[in-house]
Amino acid sequence: MPQKPSIPKGTRDFGQQETAERNYIFDTIRSVFRTFGYAQIETPAMENLSTLLGKYGDEGDKLLYRILNSGDAFANIDESRPLASQVCEKGLRYDLTVPFARYVVQHQNELSFPFKRFQIQPVWRADRPQKGRYREFYQCDVDAIGSRSQLCELELIQIIDKVFEKLGVNVLIKINNRKVLTGLAEICGFPDKVVDITVAIDKLDKIGLDAVKEEMREKGLSDEAIAVLEPVLTLKGSNEVKLSVMRSIMGGSATGLKGLEELEELFGYISAAGIGTATEIDLSLARGLNYYTGAIFEVKALDWQIGSICGGGRYDNLTGIFGLPDMSGVGVSFGADRIYDVLKGLDKFPGDLRSSTRILFANMGPKELGYILPLASALRAEGISVEIYPDAAKLKKQFDFADRKTIPFLSITGENEMEQGSVNIKDLRSGEQKSFAKDDIKGMADWIR
Repeated sequence: MPQKPSIPKGTRDFGQQETAERNYIFDTIRSVFRTFGYAQIETPAMENLSTLLGKYGDEGDKLLYRILNSGDAFANIDESRPLASQVCEKGLRYDLTVPFARYVVQHQNELSFPFKRFQIQPVWRADRPQKGRYREFYQCDVDAIGSRSQLCELELIQIIDKVFEKLGVNVLIKINNRKVLTGLAEICGFPDKVVDITVAIDKLDKIGLDAVKEEMREKGLSDEAIAVLEPVLTLKGSNEVKLSVMRSIMGGSATGLKGLEELEELFGYISAAGIGTATEIDLSLARGLNYYTGAIFEVKALDWQIGSICGGGRYDNLTGIFGLPDMSGVGVSFGADRIYDVLKGLDKFPGDLRSSTRILFANMGPKELGYILPLASALRAEGISVEIYPDAAKLKKQFDFADRKTIPFLSITGENEMEQGSVNIKDLRSGEQKSFAKDDIKGMADWIR
């Protein structure tokens, strides 16, 4: 019995309609990136494990997909050496930021700094599949590296604002600063637990405050330390109120106060720039990745229940692990798959995405084909997407084909049109029909566009 075809859990097929909708997202994001002067690059799907391991924390390392060196990777094993290092030296990329850092170091002599780039490529994580979480998904990353100015952060917030305005999605931009989190670890008496605290805090939205507190206890934090952190995580009020309260709490940490100064500066830029999207300081925002050192961002859809659809932050020395120290950068990643789910759920995709074809020429037979083939070529030269039905089938079947593909225009050319040197084109949406001279290609193209 033939095996039933299937795909791995956490992955998805995308048909022609879904692909058109995804390209709408990619094209929208790409167009905004370019208006801010960012150039596109691409990196390989796989990286050396030495590039990936240790960059995402222990939990991130567990989610890396490792690739066997070959189909015969277990041949000629040296039992005196660790097995993993012999059979598996590469892994699928977990995100686009670490490969970007590797790229910057490897190509530093070819780049002009600050270097502004974007990437739109798939990434892979061995995560537990669930709603809005996939094992294979696309990221749309935009980064500026080589400057410590928070004008770079502002520019990313402007990009977020413009992208979701174009997509028609109401969002909230949450902002924190990793230095504030480091300060919290210091004032609660556990400066060596900043990573554990950050990882736990990052789960607040997913598992709730009580579970976060329990995870902190399991990591060795005392109840007294957790009592110091709890009011900060539940702090409400305006951005100004939050900054004021935090200054009074953070007096014993120079790092924490520096983070608050950076937040105040950034929100001053946001106000001056007239950002239309709602922005707020969220002191529970942590972003679990270890390489963030300054501002951190997360974007939530307001009208659709799903996890963050965009996030990122400042990293001061990510390239240092590859031999290029003190190269500060900042970036955000748009989660294309989650954005897709939001647009689908809110019915925000334009209605004309289902088909790229603008006109279908009906196939009436060999003579008529000889007449319409040059017309189809001429219209394509004008930038019009044209299909010719491949078989001389019944007209109803050809009409149904156009309807299923939502092709807006149909041309039926028979003996009368050939004798008159004309072309009839019908708008299937309105029912309007027009006749054009055979050589009036521009007139046809203008009407079909």
